Formats: sequence, structure tokens, C-alpha cells
Amino acid sequence: MKEKKEYLLHLLFPPRCPFCDQILFQSIFLPRELVCKQCRENLQQVREPVCSKCGKPLEEEREEYCYDCRKKICEYTQGKALWIYQGKVKDSLYRFKYHRRQDYAEYYGLELARVYGGWIKRCQIQAVVPIPLSKKRLRQRGYNQAELIARQVGKRLNLPVHTNLLLRVRDTKAQKELNDEERKNNLKRAFKTRTNKVQLDHILLIDDIYTTGSTMNEAAKELKRAGVKKIYCLCISIGRGY
Repeated sequence: MKEKKEYLLHLLFPPRCPFCDQILFQSIFLPRELVCKQCRENLQQVREPVCSKCGKPLEEEREEYCYDCRKKICEYTQGKALWIYQGKVKDSLYRFKYHRRQDYAEYYGLELARVYGGWIKRCQIQAVVPIPLSKKRLRQRGYNQAELIARQVGKRLNLPVHTNLLLRVRDTKAQKELNDEERKNNLKRAFKTRTNKVQLDHILLIDDIYTTGSTMNEAAKELKRAGVKKIYCLCISIGRGY
């Protein structure tokens, strides 16, 4: 009965591939697909060599850090990302954030857990924390895309998701509109923990896109101020390290 109901819903509201937006035709007798075969095989995943700190792909294997991480102090311990921010991935995330395609979060979370589940376990993560939106931005968008991803990761790895531990207390400008120096100043004192003392040692921060790392760095700085010993970062996509 449950399978028949799901099949009827599929016929009425057919799911679409998060990357090419084509309808995913499937049978009631086959496992549900969340992405088409062509896109799954052609997405550009982040592969070694990568920056030892943020996880950006590097051109030279001899390099340890990317350009951004070489010139700043990182407040977080280490970061990872799934895909390079370009092409279909870039378009997918745009629809996810601005065209209300919240359903994409299921596949994003599935892949993050599949690719980095072992790393998350080795990091001894105790809780997953999404990068928060300001109250104004949340009202405008209607949902926090990072929270949707975080909930999927937490669900698949059996980890608690703390959506109110970290607050965004300043309505900052969009980072993509600013240069490197403006990004740093834009996010200063933008985050605050709900309590002065956080009773967790290892936290996983989750966001959709990593560019220069200013957002993750400021969020990690506030969590460290509140007593968290190690903060790790995980994103859907990331730029290149040069």
C-alpha cells in the first residue's frame, strides 16, 4: 500500500534531477533514484590534491595550502566539500536557494554522508550545526538551505542537528557581492551562540557553498569563544584553490 501511494505521488508530482532538471522516470518495482545517471557520472567531484585546511582542489601536489588559507589564520580545524562550484552544480544550488527546490537537499545530504561519513566519524563529531541565516533573510527565503542539508546529514549518520545553537545577529550583505577584504569586515561579529558555554567538543558546520571561507571562519571563531575545541566544515561545493 505504501509503495503504491508513493508511486501515485510520483505520477502526479514526478521528481526531477537536481542538476539537469529532467524528470526522473522510475518504476514502482525499482529503488527510487534522486539523480539521473548521466549527471551522477559527470559531476566534477573534489579530488586530491586538495588544501589541507579548507579542502579546495589544488593544481600542484607539492602545495599544502590554497592561496586563501596561506594568508589567514583558520579558526576551524579542517574542511571538506563535495563538488567544484561550476556548471550544473552552480545552477543546481541557485535553484535550491532561490527557486525553492528544497527537495534537492535529500540528494545533497545522501552524497555528503556517503563520501564523507568515514571522515566525520574519525573527527568524532558530536553534533551538526548549519550556518544560520539572519531573521530578515530567513523571512524572505522561507527556509535555511544549510539547515535542510544539515538535517539530511544528521539523519543519515545518526547525529543530532542543533539549528539554534548558532545565531546570525547581523543582517550582512551577500558575500558574493564583496571583495576579499569587504567579506572579512562584513562578517565580523555576525554570529553569536545562544549560550555563553557550549557543552560540545567537536562540531561539524555545514553550508552550501565555500568561497574564501570568511563565513565558516567567523562562525568557527564564535563557537571556539564559547568553548568548542574543534570545528570541522562541510559544504556541497567549493571554488578552486588558486
